[in-house]
Amino acid sequence: MPAPKSISLSTRLQRVKLFLTDVDGVMTDGTVIMGEGGEFKRYDIQDGLGIVMLRRNFIQTGWISARPSAATKARAADLKIDFLAQPTDGKVPAIEQILTQTSLTWADVCFVGDDVVDIGVFRKAGLAVAVANARPEAKAAAHMVTKARGGHGAVREVIERILRAQDKWKATIEMFAK
Repeated sequence: MPAPKSISLSTRLQRVKLFLTDVDGVMTDGTVIMGEGGEFKRYDIQDGLGIVMLRRNFIQTGWISARPSAATKARAADLKIDFLAQPTDGKVPAIEQILTQTSLTWADVCFVGDDVVDIGVFRKAGLAVAVANARPEAKAAAHMVTKARGGHGAVREVIERILRAQDKWKATIEMFAK
């Protein structure tokens, strides 16, 4: 059951226990370089550190991409993402499997996306976030739109807002300032 629209953004941020994102256009700027050497993508390093920050605060992470990619799989392994799903038949069923595994609910989910393939998830997630460069339809379905573009700090922006709302930001800074 989707979260009621009347719930405040602050409340939505406070209850995130599972942080999921699309990959292309969210974790990356949407550019895919293909050649004889394979496929290459550009990731923002600060977004990656944000993922590590979430894990250290016991918030599970996952990537849900409708486009299977070895480059995505490699970066997810590098960041020790808890869940990686690259379904070709829709994101909602893939996330429902993760929810079953974790005993969490849609209300516990933050999902960051950028395109129409993310709208089904946006309609169910407790916190739906569109990046600044998202398609207009995705932005209209989201609870929040970032100031930063995908692949340029949008994910980190959301993560910092979650950790601040959950009163974990100062402790997180200290954890990494050693």
